[in-house]
Amino acid sequence: MNRSRKVLLVVHPSRQDAQLYAQNLASLLTEAGFGVSFESAEGAEIAVVLGGDGTILRAAQLSRGFDLPILGVNLGNVGFLAEIAQPSVQEVLASILEKSYRSEPRLVLHYSIERSGKSISSGWALNEVVIEGLPGAMIELFVQIDSRPLSRWGCDGVICATPTGSTAYAFSAGGPVVWPEVPALVLLPIAAHALFSRPMVVSPQSEIAIDVESDDALLSADGFRRTDLKAGDRILITRDSETVSLAHIENSLFTDRLVAKFKLPIEGWRGEK
Repeated sequence: MNRSRKVLLVVHPSRQDAQLYAQNLASLLTEAGFGVSFESAEGAEIAVVLGGDGTILRAAQLSRGFDLPILGVNLGNVGFLAEIAQPSVQEVLASILEKSYRSEPRLVLHYSIERSGKSISSGWALNEVVIEGLPGAMIELFVQIDSRPLSRWGCDGVICATPTGSTAYAFSAGGPVVWPEVPALVLLPIAAHALFSRPMVVSPQSEIAIDVESDDALLSADGFRRTDLKAGDRILITRDSETVSLAHIENSLFTDRLVAKFKLPIEGWRGEK
């Protein structure tokens, strides 16, 4: 029995199927000699997530700084971060034992908030950083890229997304779908009152600066790390120095995920099965 190997399990708190799957997997892992943690990523070699994309984002936060792959197990809804089909508990166990899963690095955003010339907060996001006003209220934002002015928008908000996040909030706001291996930042205003308000794909080497010109604004990272903003605040967004690794058992491509998620019509395709 070798207890030097450890697995982090991150489980959706209110889904009974996720709880049952986790119990079965934890039992098999323990029998195989693994240490199992439900809270700390320290010392773990992989994080297994039972839940949806939101639970995977929580796992990314737990594993921040530990450089371990995150394996998402699909439990009903086809997301973009988990496996397309639900693997059995035995399949997950075998992939961990043999380390046969495939890992892919995902670009992460870094942001900092400056107030009166001083940094008051900073953070990161796997999906997106969103700056928006209160519900039903428009805000004024002045956007610059690489220290050059781009536009001033009266809008509901602005989204800066990673390729991973291009299929999340940015997609619902009319942004493009970006394949995960494409290094890029997606920038788009939400319901802007402007002649030019198209989504843009920006170099990952660029720095995006957004000046807040209205009170009662809010920054959110991945939908749950939130900071209140004031008029005069400046948000700087760049590519983060770290990445998040997503693990997959299946050798499926992002195209397959798009087809499964949106049930795209592919009848009559003549490729190999």
